[in-house]
Amino acid sequence: MNQPALRDLEELLRTLEPVRRPGEFVVVSTTNEDTLPAQATVTEDEGTTLVLERHEADAFRLGHSGTFAWITLSVHSALEAVGLTAAVAGALAEREIPCNVLAGFHHDHLLVPSDRAEEALAALRELSASVGAVVDRP
Repeated sequence: MNQPALRDLEELLRTLEPVRRPGEFVVVSTTNEDTLPAQATVTEDEGTTLVLERHEADAFRLGHSGTFAWITLSVHSALEAVGLTAAVAGALAEREIPCNVLAGFHHDHLLVPSDRAEEALAALRELSASVGAVVDRP
């Protein structure tokens, strides 16, 4: 059953439900992505940015710097929702955790350094719990 897309920032934050996608990911730029098994793509004037599983990038001998954990915010966020990206990025920035955001139709996805994944998940869960605590207060 599809849930309706949420727009209310408090409700979005309260129900973030961050989940780490299995695997380790890299970001590369190429002008020829025809045969590459990308998990996400962004077309830019300079070329195409791809997010690939690390083992796939290594198999194709694609150079990359750094590896990333992919965290999905399981809440179904509306594309018109305001403030979710800023709140999530702010919570991670407070801990100096770099974050790149990919917006899908149903969910927002975060790429954070692999070695900071658990810390990022904890920060997101704390953000969600703090909003719930404020809303639930009598």
